[in-house]
Amino acid sequence: MENPSHSPHHEHHAGDDTPAQDEVSLKKVFIGSVDQGTTSTRFLIFDGTGTPVASHQIEFKQIYPQPGWIEHDPNEIFESVEACIEEATKTFVGNGHSISDIKAIGLTTQRETTVLWDGETGETIHTAIAWPDTRTQSIVRELKQRKGAEKLQDICGLPLSTYPSALKLTWLFRNSEKVRETYNEGRLMFGTIDTWLLFKLNGGKERDIHVTDVTNASRTMFVNLHNLEYDPFVLDFFQLDSKKIKFPKVVPNSDAEAFGSIAVGPLKGKKIMGCIGDQSAALVGQLGFTPGKAKNTYGTGCFLLYNVGEKPVISKHGLLATVAFHFGGNRKPVYALEGSIAVAGSAVKFLQNNLGFFEASHKINDLAATVKDNGGCVFVTAFSGLFAPYWIDDAKGTLFGLTQHTEKGHIARATLEATCFQTKAILEAMEKDSGHRLSELAVDGGMSNSDLCMQVCLSLESPWEILINASEQQSQADIINIPVDRPTMRETTALGSAIVAGFAAGVWQEFEDLKKINSEDRMTFKPAISKTACDNLYAQWERAVEMSRGWLDSDRGAAST
Repeated sequence: MENPSHSPHHEHHAGDDTPAQDEVSLKKVFIGSVDQGTTSTRFLIFDGTGTPVASHQIEFKQIYPQPGWIEHDPNEIFESVEACIEEATKTFVGNGHSISDIKAIGLTTQRETTVLWDGETGETIHTAIAWPDTRTQSIVRELKQRKGAEKLQDICGLPLSTYPSALKLTWLFRNSEKVRETYNEGRLMFGTIDTWLLFKLNGGKERDIHVTDVTNASRTMFVNLHNLEYDPFVLDFFQLDSKKIKFPKVVPNSDAEAFGSIAVGPLKGKKIMGCIGDQSAALVGQLGFTPGKAKNTYGTGCFLLYNVGEKPVISKHGLLATVAFHFGGNRKPVYALEGSIAVAGSAVKFLQNNLGFFEASHKINDLAATVKDNGGCVFVTAFSGLFAPYWIDDAKGTLFGLTQHTEKGHIARATLEATCFQTKAILEAMEKDSGHRLSELAVDGGMSNSDLCMQVCLSLESPWEILINASEQQSQADIINIPVDRPTMRETTALGSAIVAGFAAGVWQEFEDLKKINSEDRMTFKPAISKTACDNLYAQWERAVEMSRGWLDSDRGAAST
């Protein structure tokens, strides 16, 4: 991780009686940020100017019991958090800083991934079912026929799909005797990764902290998006008795007391003052505080969030309605439209680990650059079906257009383009739902390391200005056909977690205090292909999407035609 080459200056009020701090003072104030993702865990420490000063990262095991099944070991994830905190803190102290200057800890996590544990023992009951898992595809089809299904999206903002936590919990009830037994005895604890980590970081059963934040709660499908409370109709639809299962308390993202404090380790006693889902954290880290602001994150998946203000907008064009962030106090919750792509960086990992195309993921850029175009290849990377705006649960990854001319470079390029085309589809849906065009789009995430992806990914015509918060290299300027602007500091998800914690700790009090963070040393890139070429590529992609339908269930076979 590189530090930014600038130190933005802004005023800040650390408390009612504390004078505004200058840049020198802010550099002596620190916030820790746990960034727990789909494939790895990190802990970063930021100073008050938003500059990361120490970090450590650990990858953890991905469990694939069957095709389409993706699981995590919740205990391994917690151990990775503890190890990252220890190592990053060691670096922090080694650089001459004092632990006493760390004012708060923030937590950001992967969303939807479902964890169950025993309320009496504090022990997990099953491995965590990860958010891209598709084992619930048949349950989705079944529940879409259940009475009341048509009301769900208006209540919770999410369509019935394999994505939300509610479907994963339904599968666990049907397939785990231990889960049913614990539920029937009233000992079943439910949570997403944030809830599990807060429980463990606070010492487990000793303090028994059982909370979640509004952004993660809005991804379960159990919470009413309008009042941010568990909805009786939805719980009844999923046939759950709230007296037999304990759901975590829903609180704002920024809170000085609700999340407890770290129980053991070098940061023992430090308060956890912020908790936020990773995609919302990236929007906060991109300073997307006002309606019309948006960001796109290219991680394991790809997620585009668009701030719609203080009232939720229920999508009519295949997007999700979700909570963007809630800073608590007198502030109201802010909502977003979201376009979710299940597979982005994980498709690059597929080429690396499964097919052996290259030894390191960043090498995809070099491989794709060995050819001038995709050679007619289109790769619909539907490893977990297709998410927004298509919601095709029965699709499988499908590669079209192979000939004797096809080289590895063509497939590499088609892999990068898959995320770009899906992003284009989401942007079109967002314009229809919001009623107006975006003014800017901030982008971040590991896949944006690729020069070629950043060049290709914006080429389909759009008049929207794009601000790319990428990892280094060139522009995304070809599938949306507009200029791209990229800043230097790319740790936006972890920064968002630090920001929500920093507000509760009084490091910042107003969004205005953050206006210069991550705003300098940007680079602009421009489109390089014509609108006609873009239109042809996108039409080819849409044909391939339609042809990828119906491949998930082997028992349907040829009869599905």
